[in-house]
Amino acid sequence: MIPKPPPREGSLGFIYIPPYRVQGTSIAGEVTTIQIPELDVCFDMGACPRAMLASKYVAISHGHMDHIGGLAYFCSQRRFQGMGNAKIVCDSRIAPAIRGMMTGFVELEQQKTPYEVLPLEPEGMIEIKNNIFLRGYPTEHTAPSFGYSIVEKRSKLKPEFADYPQDKLRELKERGVEITRTLEIPLIAYLGDTQPGPHLVREDVRKAQIVICECTFFEPDHKDRAKVGMHMHVDDIAEWIRVLECQNLIIVHVSRRTDLGYARKRLAQAVGEELEKKVLFMMDFRTQRTRYEQQEAEARAMEAKLAARTPAPPSSHSSEENDAEE
Repeated sequence: MIPKPPPREGSLGFIYIPPYRVQGTSIAGEVTTIQIPELDVCFDMGACPRAMLASKYVAISHGHMDHIGGLAYFCSQRRFQGMGNAKIVCDSRIAPAIRGMMTGFVELEQQKTPYEVLPLEPEGMIEIKNNIFLRGYPTEHTAPSFGYSIVEKRSKLKPEFADYPQDKLRELKERGVEITRTLEIPLIAYLGDTQPGPHLVREDVRKAQIVICECTFFEPDHKDRAKVGMHMHVDDIAEWIRVLECQNLIIVHVSRRTDLGYARKRLAQAVGEELEKKVLFMMDFRTQRTRYEQQEAEARAMEAKLAARTPAPPSSHSSEENDAEE
């Protein structure tokens, strides 16, 4: 009997939460890389699927190989494909090690791949799009680790100036009076690998539209294993989700040993039917495909409804008939 061919590589997980796509792959101990294309950013780079190359920023949560193993390839391929230099955002504590890793590849390849490292101190921020900022903060794992929040900054007129006419506001501004205040709108939070801690209830996490976090352990008797590895257990998720205001919590980093059907069952038992609806599993291909097909059907129905409401423009034939009658 001839040998079997190798197993086919899996597809990327894909979840559409308007207006953002969340796509990538995440299996505990093997690989994690998650992309938000609309915001030009990836979180972690355990491997580098081709789709990830479109984002120039990659925010590294920590230095474990399943989260950083594809980083050098990502930088190299962006340059090779003419996409510009990669920008690596990371905890300042691991920036020297990242540079050292990249230097090792220069010695191996005998060529230099341009890239930029953007180290962040705790609460440090960089602007990744106009008025859109990426903030880093410490989390708790077995290696130095960071979580990230993406926030939009909006200027809003201070309440005390709400009734002022435009010319008066302009005059105050020219005199140097601060008439606006800056609001932060939390969009995305990514926690990386972490155990429970104060970072889970930060305002820019708690109020984010989308929260992406690992849950590695689901079995009732694996709480101690979760603590040793400084990972999340489903019971931690059950406690945490009650204070989250997100539209959806996306679970990543599920182990290959955990059947997703079992994981969903344990989640439902832990959080209840209503809260379970908020939780999506990144690598649950079947459920996410069904969800997306429903979104497509709803979008088509809405387009048809709008088209039916829009009056048709008068035809040229009708205009010619009217001219003839006149």
